[in-house]
Amino acid sequence: MFEYSYRSTGPFEPVFHSHTFYEVYYFHEGKCNYLIGDQIYNLSPGDLILMYGMTLHCPKIDPSVPYIRSIIHFDPAILRPYLELPQAVPIMQPFEKFKNYRLCLRGANKEEAERILVTMHGYQQRGDQVGAGRLLLAFVDLLHFVYDQCLQPLSEQREFPSDKEKTVQNVVALLEDRYADDELNMERLQKELHLSKSYLAKIFKEVTGVTIFEYVYRKRVNEAKILFLLHPGMAVTEVSFRLGFKHLAHFSRLFKRHVGSTPERYKRELKDKRVTMQKVGDGEWIYST
Repeated sequence: MFEYSYRSTGPFEPVFHSHTFYEVYYFHEGKCNYLIGDQIYNLSPGDLILMYGMTLHCPKIDPSVPYIRSIIHFDPAILRPYLELPQAVPIMQPFEKFKNYRLCLRGANKEEAERILVTMHGYQQRGDQVGAGRLLLAFVDLLHFVYDQCLQPLSEQREFPSDKEKTVQNVVALLEDRYADDELNMERLQKELHLSKSYLAKIFKEVTGVTIFEYVYRKRVNEAKILFLLHPGMAVTEVSFRLGFKHLAHFSRLFKRHVGSTPERYKRELKDKRVTMQKVGDGEWIYST
């Protein structure tokens, strides 16, 4: 699969989500804190983010100013013909090594990235087979550009614009480690972080746009989806208890609220739609259901 949205300004649902495909996200303008896993990025125009989609992520924007971004979703399988060429550049290495990574593009680098995005949009607008082919080639060029940028030393010291966001970063890091603890509650967070419950709740909501336990529950549901995908034989009850739910009914209600179907139905649909990749012959690949 390959989807490209150029300079999108449309509304979006500010919820934490994940997906099985990879993502390239480019921030054109606006005010946005982007939470990806246990990292919070305060974005500036020219920031390009590589995302390994299974990581929980969500932007927190300021709705008083335009929020403009370009987004590419893709399955790495579409790149196989380019990766198998003689002397091919390992353009997927940044995704594989870093999982999620921000490039702060400025000056000439920013201009080059935006030029490639404009070129991709032009080919997309053609709406024909040649345009689709050249769109993919332009995307491969973008990935070469990204790879080139990632060759630079990755010793950048991340800076937080405020102590508040640094504190929330610490909260998220703790939640990433303890999200499946069935004894997790605000009292324990208060004790471990040495901050009042009311202050923790207030700043977390301000920075991320969700409450602490909305984040925790979304994280648990996301992990449940991953477990169902990777371990199709695992029972719903086992997944529920493994992720910190004391009652199966609570897990089922939350899962349905976030996903739109019960865990049992989700598992059945996943089984029906699961795509397996098989290698046949010498270097030839087919997809079968």
